[in-house]
Amino acid sequence: MASPAVASKFCLFRKVLLFSRLATKTCVYDAGMKRSLATHAQPEKLTVRVQQNGIRNIILNNPKKRNALSLSMLNSLQTDILHEIEREDLRVIIISAEGPVFSSGHDLKELTSTQGREHHSKVFEACAQVMTLIQDIPVPVIAKVNGMATAAGCQLVASCDIAVASEKSMFATPGVNIGLFCSTPAVAIGRAVPRKVALEMLFTGAPISAQDALLHGLVSKVVLEEKLEEETLKIAQKICDTSRPVVSLGKAMFYRQMAQGRNTAYRMASQAMVDNLALKDGQEGIKSFIEKRQPVWTHTTDKAHK
Repeated sequence: MASPAVASKFCLFRKVLLFSRLATKTCVYDAGMKRSLATHAQPEKLTVRVQQNGIRNIILNNPKKRNALSLSMLNSLQTDILHEIEREDLRVIIISAEGPVFSSGHDLKELTSTQGREHHSKVFEACAQVMTLIQDIPVPVIAKVNGMATAAGCQLVASCDIAVASEKSMFATPGVNIGLFCSTPAVAIGRAVPRKVALEMLFTGAPISAQDALLHGLVSKVVLEEKLEEETLKIAQKICDTSRPVVSLGKAMFYRQMAQGRNTAYRMASQAMVDNLALKDGQEGIKSFIEKRQPVWTHTTDKAHK
């Protein structure tokens, strides 16, 4: 039988061991909780990218801030546009937004004196890069608008190749009313609508309806809200039925010739037609039409002849 002193030491050892185990479990639990909290605390992505059947959907995903085109939002949008942009199975991009506002334009908190000129320059340079990128990439970009698009948000719509809007959508360049003229949005909007319409929007900041936007050429189509997804996908799917390199060649030429005088534009476009005919897909399209069958596209830039 153990002596009282030994028994006392054994009891003390057991208490220390139990405390150690409890402490270890508590540390593990605390660490797990910290990891869990850290995971839940991660901010949601500013843009969400989903691609299926040749159609890439990019969703502006910051409705609490009315999908403001902050520097971070612009960088995220640019990344999602450029992601594997040369993939042959990527045929069209749709840009849409969560919430009742498509985009309210720049984040004004980034444009205060506190941020300074250098940061201001970064914001507008990033914005210009995204807007020009939309027209420079080889696949068409469709804006799917279901709500208000103002300032740089309106600029984003005007920069897209095609825009489909719900009836409730509205468009405005209200910067003049807060002392910041929408000079950069004017670049895209002034190329999408008649000059006098653009200047009325810019000088007054007054919004225009979706129907007026359609009338003046800011959007391609206006549909019922419940039909917006369906009608946008119809356009995207029709694009998917065509040859990627043919569309790519045509898109690039369209924007190039628009910046030229008439005679130069015709020379450039004529050469583009000749280049198009040299593609295997160019010849396949003609051959399938003559043979009264559906074309079988290669979706490559392989040549049929020199």
